[in-house]
Amino acid sequence: MIWIWLPLLLVTSVIAAMEGSMPSSSAAPGSTIVPSIGSPVFGKPIRLFNGKDLTGWTAFFQDKSTDPAQAWSVQDEILVCNGRPIGYLQTELQYENYELIVEWRFDPKKGAGNSGVLLRIKGEPNVWPNSIEAQLHSRNAGDIWNIGAFPMKADQERTKGRRTIKAYETNERPLGEWNRYRIRLDRGNLTLEVNGLIQNEAVECEQVPGRIGLQSEGAAIEFKTVELRPIIAWK
Repeated sequence: MIWIWLPLLLVTSVIAAMEGSMPSSSAAPGSTIVPSIGSPVFGKPIRLFNGKDLTGWTAFFQDKSTDPAQAWSVQDEILVCNGRPIGYLQTELQYENYELIVEWRFDPKKGAGNSGVLLRIKGEPNVWPNSIEAQLHSRNAGDIWNIGAFPMKADQERTKGRRTIKAYETNERPLGEWNRYRIRLDRGNLTLEVNGLIQNEAVECEQVPGRIGLQSEGAAIEFKTVELRPIIAWK
């Protein structure tokens, strides 16, 4: 019996030692993320917002109008939303697996506000469309909102209805300063990173190509960067 159990004990000790030497996970507390098989390989970055105009974007508003200029404009290479009418700007093209960088800020003279980044938009135009929302509401960036019962799973302890609350206290910068979202959709896994901190994750997100949207939700908000790196393979 000694010779049967000794190798198992040695293996267990080695594994424990290895785990003890590994850095702690950067995943959000209570995360149900299961690492995907293979690391993503990224293609060339795509500037969804070109800094000049709204080429590549369409709009849809609550009154069913579609003229982006009602709520959106480009000023000094900044994408500006006045918040009215209620609706969203969306990409003409669809994307499925990618890492998305979004930089945004609220004008301190106009105060805190609300918006969101819509992911894997599918189905007919609607306010709001079937999608996953990465929240931009002031002091709530990092929350996940499930719109239209989009198939996905998130930490149940932090989920109330359609909302999965971020894992940590807000780490948004003061009004007027730029914030940075790093959003990754890798097959069924979603990760929301706000200013360098992973605030939320979800798994088993429906794997479908969809448009990316920016909400016009009653408040002024500005965007400096909307850039996507497509995942083109895994290794």
